[in-house]
Amino acid sequence: MIRPVAKFLGALLLVVVIAAGIIFALGWKLRKELNPDPVTVAAASLQAVREQAVLVPFAARFVAVVTSEQHRFGFSAKQTLIMPGMVRYELDLSALQQRDLRWDAATRTLAVTLPPLSVSAPEVDLRHVQSYGEGGVLMALTAIETRLDAANKAAGQAELVRQARDALPMKLARDAARNAIQRSFAMPLKAAGIDATVVAKFQGEA
Repeated sequence: MIRPVAKFLGALLLVVVIAAGIIFALGWKLRKELNPDPVTVAAASLQAVREQAVLVPFAARFVAVVTSEQHRFGFSAKQTLIMPGMVRYELDLSALQQRDLRWDAATRTLAVTLPPLSVSAPEVDLRHVQSYGEGGVLMALTAIETRLDAANKAAGQAELVRQARDALPMKLARDAARNAIQRSFAMPLKAAGIDATVVAKFQGEA
């Protein structure tokens, strides 16, 4: 289940608003002092975007439920782990290059090709991790419990990543990234008095 983290995104929104203000001011300055063409504005905007380094357009909370089982000496032991964790979706803005921008004068469209979106390692919410075990005899006589716990933690991390890479959250993250980048380039163009459309897409997208 995807659970966007309101507090995290609230702080992120503040950063985006500040960055947008800087970019808007840049566009206003260009309009006032340079009266540039769209390519010049786009190039200046690219530099401002690159300086942000990493964009986190989306973050979501997932819950992994995994079970491990061991058998020894005719006994069995089973342990189930419930592991919630947050995953961030990141865009490396420093990877953007001038070649990733294309201005179409006929349609007055600026196309921006984005680098791949990456998924961060899950941040496990240790306060809400729950574990349930069966097979006390085997656990008491051996180190099975430690092995089960280690196996479940590894499986839980893998499950959180798998959920994060599912089609729906990846789509939500890509949409958020595209929207953020389109705004970052559209605002300076508008501030410079240039009527243009910005279309951001990921590599390989039609």
